[in-house]
Amino acid sequence: MMNYNLLLRLPGLLVAIVIHEFSHGYAAYLLGDDTAKKSGRLSLNPLKHIDLMGFIFLILFRFGWAKPVPINTTNFKNRKIGTIAVSLAGPLSNFLLAIIIGFIISKGIIKNYLIFQVMLIMLWYNMMLGIFNLLPFPPLDGSKVLASLLPSKYEYFFYKNERYLYFILILLVATNTIDKILSPLIDISLNILLKIIS
Repeated sequence: MMNYNLLLRLPGLLVAIVIHEFSHGYAAYLLGDDTAKKSGRLSLNPLKHIDLMGFIFLILFRFGWAKPVPINTTNFKNRKIGTIAVSLAGPLSNFLLAIIIGFIISKGIIKNYLIFQVMLIMLWYNMMLGIFNLLPFPPLDGSKVLASLLPSKYEYFFYKNERYLYFILILLVATNTIDKILSPLIDISLNILLKIIS
């Protein structure tokens, strides 16, 4: 049973991760930074983006990480705006994919039960990954957005002390508090999405 459930979850998890990381790199490329491209990260190949330990954690604990896409913010014409745009590209790509999948599900296009289950899981993973990464804790995308919105002196202070916020994130995960925060947000977001596109 465990193997069957894992097989159902893998496609959704892989798609959500790959789209998320690819979008970071592609957004940076469009804004003038080709670091991700030179590193081979402008790819839809899951092996380019997966961190083995982080992937195992995602499967077992629903919390994990991928290989961070290398970005050189000095290549952006406007460092702050570029950082915000690249940081948001990952979560927004997950939300966009969730909308597409939700539309397909709501219209009854999928007739095969197994594929339908895979699509449901894929919808959940994309919504979860999008919302989770908007939280303002390092190393999540939301922390980079928050830091870039701050005046430069406060941004410096934020990055100088981000390790403390990182520990808070670890504590939230270790105590399962993060799940209590995310689950209602995911449920509400999915309900709103499905009502809008139905």
